Amino acid sequence: MRFTVFLALITVLISACGGGGSGGAPASSGDPGSPGNAPPSITGQPSATVVYSDNYSFTPGASDPDGDDVFFVIKNIPSWASFEPATGELSGRPSLGDVGVYENIVISASDGIASVALPAFSITVVETAPGTITLTWQPPTQNVDGSPLDDLAGYVIHYGMTSGVYDNDIRIENPGLTSYVIENLAAGTYYIVATSFNSVGVESEYSGEIVATVD
Repeated sequence: MRFTVFLALITVLISACGGGGSGGAPASSGDPGSPGNAPPSITGQPSATVVYSDNYSFTPGASDPDGDDVFFVIKNIPSWASFEPATGELSGRPSLGDVGVYENIVISASDGIASVALPAFSITVVETAPGTITLTWQPPTQNVDGSPLDDLAGYVIHYGMTSGVYDNDIRIENPGLTSYVIENLAAGTYYIVATSFNSVGVESEYSGEIVATVD
């Protein structure tokens, strides 16, 4: 049985931080390539902080005006992270031993002839962070077919630092709750969706995504 996606009216309050979103960083100059070939473009704003034991993920955007395939290269990758050349995704889960600053990280996009890079950035792995995001919602009352939902069992909050990639989950086994505070968040932009589930564990589809920025 499927039932309604809840949190259609989800709201977000951000404490111990500021609000707003982050835009893509301009790309730095790179290899101009050869005459007749237009270089690719690359955009994105990596998060500068992650709490140890949390997942970190950043994927730049890139395109090529000539329609050439684009691949990615990274310099000075943190020891706790991995990199996907096909998508440019930098991801990982640092441990307590990784606490510290990882500097001069550079991600470049190339079409095989010319390349262009994002500005060099740093990632700081911290032990704790003061940021919080407060979510509120209205519980669902109906199944997808319109029948009453009489066995709501709880909710799952899914969030991450890349839109559409939710690598952190919080399971709430209390259907009576209508709010939750996500705590200990490092500075950065978070993308959040949620689901509800019934007494036999059937989970709804994702709610609409919301975006919150912790400064």
